[in-house]
Amino acid sequence: MDIFKDIELFDCPLCHGAGLLEEEAGWCIYATCLDCGCHTAEVPYKTEDERIEAARRAANTWNMGKVISHGLGE
Repeated sequence: MDIFKDIELFDCPLCHGAGLLEEEAGWCIYATCLDCGCHTAEVPYKTEDERIEAARRAANTWNMGKVISHGLGE
């Protein structure tokens, strides 16, 4: 089941680039910008049900504009 295709991501809250859900080695999911590289915090999971919820939480965090940016001085 491809959970990512059913979850809507808004454009990047910082640069308006394309957002993407990423999965890290089978333990967490986060949203990131393909242009500026800002991202949400990692949302961990252990089971398939938690994986789906983690993807939804990461997307919701992204869509609210709560991102981490590695800009100048960081």
